[in-house]
Amino acid sequence: MGEDYFGFSWVRNENRKNVTIYVNNAADISVIVIYFLVVLAVGIWAMVRTNRATVGGFFLAGRSMVWWPIGASLFASNIGSGHFVGIAGTGAAAGIAIGGFEWNALVVVIILGWLFVPIYIKAGVVTMPEYLKKRFGGQRIRIYLSVLSLFLYVFTKISADMFAGAIFINQALGLNIYLAVIILLLITALYTVTGGLAAVIYTDTLQTIIMVVGSFILMGFAFNQVGGYENLQDLYMNATPSVLGVNISEKCYTPRADSFHIFRDPIKGDLPWPGLIFGLTIQAAWYWCTDQVIVQRCLSAKNLSHVKAGCILCGYLKLLPMFLMVFPGMISRVLYTDAIACVDPAECDYHCGTSVGCTNIAYPKLVVELMPNGLRGLMLSVMLASLMSSLTSIFNSASTLFTMDIYTKIRPKAKEKELMIAGRCVCVSLCLCWILIFYLVSR
Repeated sequence: MGEDYFGFSWVRNENRKNVTIYVNNAADISVIVIYFLVVLAVGIWAMVRTNRATVGGFFLAGRSMVWWPIGASLFASNIGSGHFVGIAGTGAAAGIAIGGFEWNALVVVIILGWLFVPIYIKAGVVTMPEYLKKRFGGQRIRIYLSVLSLFLYVFTKISADMFAGAIFINQALGLNIYLAVIILLLITALYTVTGGLAAVIYTDTLQTIIMVVGSFILMGFAFNQVGGYENLQDLYMNATPSVLGVNISEKCYTPRADSFHIFRDPIKGDLPWPGLIFGLTIQAAWYWCTDQVIVQRCLSAKNLSHVKAGCILCGYLKLLPMFLMVFPGMISRVLYTDAIACVDPAECDYHCGTSVGCTNIAYPKLVVELMPNGLRGLMLSVMLASLMSSLTSIFNSASTLFTMDIYTKIRPKAKEKELMIAGRCVCVSLCLCWILIFYLVSR
């Protein structure tokens, strides 16, 4: 079960039986090349524009950010390639309830701006472990949380985003993506190391625009293909695969009766409404209000008014995933039922190279099959944007945690120049570490 279940077969082309290279025309390639050039140009512009010679300038963008890049960066840091693959895939499998995870953040992100950030600013901290140290005293809790966060970034956040990006690139290019992953990591590490948080926030803003515009275009094509929302309801509830296999339970391939309900039965629902409202809110409060990646963007604001406005903008943007990811995932099941809703192991292996289901390819399948040349390249750029924005945010926040909480403990008299070098070395080390992990996993 191991490799197929966790999706490692996606990075080995020989497991897919129907390999098709979709991005092989001048229009798509040109769009992708232009995307990379524009991202690099924005990164260079941010490097030139901001002061990166001090710890505050490098890790907190000189506390000079205004509300709109903060809000866009909060959204881009949260929305990774895993959202396009995971949320769309879950929507294809189980309906719209997964969108409640995104809408729950509407309330929590406001709590971040009005309740938590004023406390962090008043405490004068740069990292969350530093706040715990000031709040409760002692160094051990600070070191423990820093080390734990670094491990989680490497083995959960980076891993999940790279896996999702691998699925999309594999679907579009039909080849082993080890080299592509290395190139992506090196590009993201380049402007993170050289430009600091300011470069990350400005490139996140650009990538938010690309993600939203590209996803809206795909949503329009998808809804046009099924004839609107009412037709989607009818077609989705009848989207069962033609090949059912042997001894397969009806529940495995029949859409849920409550597929178009967000608030589901508290006893029998797969996402019961008490858990969605109360349980998820606790988890969301931890992520949105105490995670270094999120809070660091708020701490870079020039004043509290810009923090609050940025949080409001992020809240509005969090309305979009239901329409940009969940519904397209469900439409993908309608249009490509035998592939997305497959239950027979041999059939699934044919369509996506893994025998336990193919809902993860719902969004990529929609892109490569439905979009014309040029727009297909734009959507690949959308996926790359979501992946790179998450990686840059993680790299920058991880370097901040290590430098301010661990390195200063090892070298308490270190000067600013030494701290800057240490922070940049952490970014490079994380990049190399994950290249090694990806190589070992994809062998």
